[in-house]
Amino acid sequence: MDKKDTKKTDTKDEKLDINPSLLKSKKDLRKQRDEETARQQLEIERQKAKLEKERQEAYEKKIHDEKIELMRMKQGMISDEEATIHEEKEEEIKLTFGKKISNFFYHNKWWLGLGTFFVVMMTFLIFDLVNKPNPDSTILMLCYNDDVGYSENLEEYFTQFGEDCNGNGKVLVSVYYVPYTTSEFANYNTGATVKLSTLLSSNEQVIVIGDKLTLGGIFTPKDDFVDLSNLYPDDPHVDKYFYYLKGTNFAQAIGINPNNVSDDMFIAIRNPNNPINGVNEKLQETYDKDFPLFDRIIKSMSSEN
Repeated sequence: MDKKDTKKTDTKDEKLDINPSLLKSKKDLRKQRDEETARQQLEIERQKAKLEKERQEAYEKKIHDEKIELMRMKQGMISDEEATIHEEKEEEIKLTFGKKISNFFYHNKWWLGLGTFFVVMMTFLIFDLVNKPNPDSTILMLCYNDDVGYSENLEEYFTQFGEDCNGNGKVLVSVYYVPYTTSEFANYNTGATVKLSTLLSSNEQVIVIGDKLTLGGIFTPKDDFVDLSNLYPDDPHVDKYFYYLKGTNFAQAIGINPNNVSDDMFIAIRNPNNPINGVNEKLQETYDKDFPLFDRIIKSMSSEN
């Protein structure tokens, strides 16, 4: 073995020798700290037990002496003036400042722990509320396609067509990806059913990305979607209520393989004037706000093909 190999081996051995020693030192310090705390607490308890015992013994002796004096008074052996029965104040247990602090934490540890937990939770909730994104528009992606749904460029792509609707000086278009399938078991496991119900009831999303497998039982196209053939009559990607994404620049724009965009994947916009239920005022407000976004998306994809 040459000198270089020997040096490398020595360095490796040194590291192997130092690390366990460091860990042992930390463990020893922690152990000493725990033992010292336990000793201090044990001493406090011992002093308290001793004082309690002495106080109990003094009390019992006092009661015993008073009984004897009462008996002697009844028998006329001593006068009232000679009697020694009198009220005594209990002796106050005096602890040092350090022991008082330690005693306080020991007897209130559960309340202090609970209080700390709530403080941490409130801090987290406030931080989350302050830093929570406030999108100008949201798009509901309702189909099982992780390549599209988890694309890092998806929201950035749609945001370029958005506008500052909430007046915060920023433009943000969010995409709520709900991996909904025809399998009730899969939907239950992923929480897709609950998410979908919550989002649809909020009426804050009118732009929908989906495929034919996710239409059954959720949307009825002729009732729930706007007929795009009236809005974009000459667009080859439009088929009644759907604008199909296959063959557009959509896949390239969000940085995924075009093969990951299925033939039946579409983008559509919900109709706030449902023929069965009538006008949904909240959905109408969202529609009026988000239709310009939808229109710019469609025209951009069509113009680049």
